[in-house]
Amino acid sequence: MFAKKPTGNRLKVQASPPRAAERATPRTRLGFSSWRDQHLYSLFSSLGRLLAKPWATALTALVMGLALALPLLFLILLDNARGLSGGWQDAREITVFLKPDAPVDAARQLAEALRKRSDVAAVKQITPEQGLEEFRQMSGFADALAVLQFNPLPQVLVVTPQELRGSDDPAVLAELRQQPSVDLVQYDAAWRRRLGAILGLSQRSVLVLAGLLAMATLLVVGNTVRMDIQSRAEEIAVMQLIGASPGFVRRPFLYTGIWYGLFSGAFALIVVFGVQWALSHPVNQLLESYDHRFALRGLEPLAALAVPVLSAVLGWLGAMLATARHLAEAHPD
Repeated sequence: MFAKKPTGNRLKVQASPPRAAERATPRTRLGFSSWRDQHLYSLFSSLGRLLAKPWATALTALVMGLALALPLLFLILLDNARGLSGGWQDAREITVFLKPDAPVDAARQLAEALRKRSDVAAVKQITPEQGLEEFRQMSGFADALAVLQFNPLPQVLVVTPQELRGSDDPAVLAELRQQPSVDLVQYDAAWRRRLGAILGLSQRSVLVLAGLLAMATLLVVGNTVRMDIQSRAEEIAVMQLIGASPGFVRRPFLYTGIWYGLFSGAFALIVVFGVQWALSHPVNQLLESYDHRFALRGLEPLAALAVPVLSAVLGWLGAMLATARHLAEAHPD
């Protein structure tokens, strides 16, 4: 009989923790529900305040959207420029223009000597007659060329050197420039490197511009939220008197900044897609006139989704700075 009492006590001790967990669970759920309701209220109440003044909201979003759309358009322009020059990235041909008085045999002998070199992949000889005919077909000036009494084009050799692993110029380039019968030597890789440098500089400049415009967007949101705080100063003071926490006071203004960011991001996408649609047909017509087909590139789907997200982050940061300053002034201690 005495041995059964400890067993009952142990059962009671083991049963008590589940009851404590059951008592704590409703409180946890109640706290999360209250936190969720407060955020939802701040989310939709801030949206309602913005929709109550549509013209002011639209103007602010318009300014921010244009500031965001400009760097996006420049980045798309650079991306298309890289796409257009993509077919030229592997160009490494050396164009050799012989002197006008150089005979055909001299061009032929030079071409044969170049074909025997191990660092030369191919050599193509273009006679003045072939060059004039090619120019007539590509330029569309057949009637004007028919007036010419003589062919002004020289002998041309197109030399394709072997691929180089480094960025150094091939050795044959310097030797061709020293030939007595050669008038001019053009190396495709030289202007290709210049084009790459120009595109790299342009991309860096666009990134700097994007950073400056992002700071301007942040300041616009901060100033707009600051004016909203000033207009609701009495309401905020009453909330602080009855014990509202800084987070409770800050929350609706943070959502206001997020809404401004989302609106401006959506407007920036509308501007970008509109410009792309307006320019796609004229650009294609221009490229087709040069016998070049190229489809304009726009924003990738993930990049398009990232635009409103990043703009919302900018809006949140601007609102955070404005509310932090107000709370610091209200409670300097």
